[in-house]
Amino acid sequence: MPRSARSGMNSDCIIFGTDEIIKNVEPQAIWQLTNAAMLPGIVGPAIAMPDIHWGYGVPVGTVAPFDAETGIISSGMVGFDINCGISLVRTQIKYEEIADKMPRIADSLYKRIPAGVGSKSSMRLDDKSLNEIMVDGINWLIKNRIVDTEHLKKYEDEGCIKGADPKKVSEEAKKRGKKELGTLGAGNHFLEIQKVDEIYNKEKAEKYGIFKGQIVAMIHTGSRGFGHQIATDYIKLHKKAQEKYNIKSPDPQLSCVPFRSDEGQAYFSAMKAAANYSFANKLLLTKYLIDAFEKLFGISNRIMQFETVYCIAHNICSEETLTINNEKRNIIIHRKGATRSYPKTPVIIAGSMGTSSYLLEGTEAAVQKSFASSAHGAGRSMSRHRAIETLNREEIVAALKKRGEIIKTNSKGTIIEEAPDVYKNIDTVIESITSAKISEKIARFTPLTVIKG
Repeated sequence: MPRSARSGMNSDCIIFGTDEIIKNVEPQAIWQLTNAAMLPGIVGPAIAMPDIHWGYGVPVGTVAPFDAETGIISSGMVGFDINCGISLVRTQIKYEEIADKMPRIADSLYKRIPAGVGSKSSMRLDDKSLNEIMVDGINWLIKNRIVDTEHLKKYEDEGCIKGADPKKVSEEAKKRGKKELGTLGAGNHFLEIQKVDEIYNKEKAEKYGIFKGQIVAMIHTGSRGFGHQIATDYIKLHKKAQEKYNIKSPDPQLSCVPFRSDEGQAYFSAMKAAANYSFANKLLLTKYLIDAFEKLFGISNRIMQFETVYCIAHNICSEETLTINNEKRNIIIHRKGATRSYPKTPVIIAGSMGTSSYLLEGTEAAVQKSFASSAHGAGRSMSRHRAIETLNREEIVAALKKRGEIIKTNSKGTIIEEAPDVYKNIDTVIESITSAKISEKIARFTPLTVIKG
């Protein structure tokens, strides 16, 4: 969509997608994408991935790049669940070795993994520990010998983004963060046991330790109420502060301030604190996953060899150096429901409940076409409200059971709100990004057991 499509746009807009994807994009989502293109300092097209759908401020699936000196930062454009992301964990277990034990595995994980709205961890953090987690991320868990070191550096930004400042985080956010580390949350968050059912690039699959018939796990969660409170605090702050900088955002949900301003840097530091908390949250849940398998089977992890393949962030904003129009520039990239896709970097894309998920790898083409970004999931095609009105829980559970999938959740509504039918076809989303060459397909995983809030 050229910038001439709407008065006030400072850049073009691009949506990656097959004809089917483009035909079904919500008009509200397209309008929101053009809103992003109207913000000051945008340095290239506002981009939407094929999992685009209407969201807060901008569509889920948005990538928006701004000049680091003249551009803005927007807490609404990052989202409420800061560093919502996915950790992919591999094992040396083969499916046939535990195929008949999946009901026991599901029960064990469900009992051990705190999930759902308001779920609380068995770990209670004091002020000192929480502050250290905000700064150190997964290194805090390793330093305190809560987890071992084999997972280190297999996280985006090595599980610790530099520059986090606990002083920029409110006491209300800290209060929420003290009791939620090691919890899964609700909505589309999950812990899923999967089987590798297809390899597309054997050499790259071997590089990541992936083989056909292998048992792997995906953990999808974020910074929980801690990050949500930080987002809430700064959306309010930025709404007031943007008047000082004479910024008029096209939507109140897109309140923003100059990136280099005091208010912009304060949010950036607080966002990093939430991101580091989220990395630690996913690694602690990985430990709970390993503990459950060790207790259930009486076998040490030295034999099962659970190990993180990679952990990647979705809702995040980062300062990166990219070449734009043959010129190297420092830019602030907002990725909301989108993930990094740099060459030789893993890209993890989760399907909906009951459908396949994928491991891909970033490409040089993504650097040129999409600011080194790719999709993050299937993307909703039906609102939660509409799903509750039209779908039947028993029919969904029966269909999933017929596929051989066990669902464990403490919420009847979640089954309906997160049913496969409320999401886009994951294979069409994958086709969109691989055809555009912004990610290369490596392996596909099918779900066996899903734990949800």
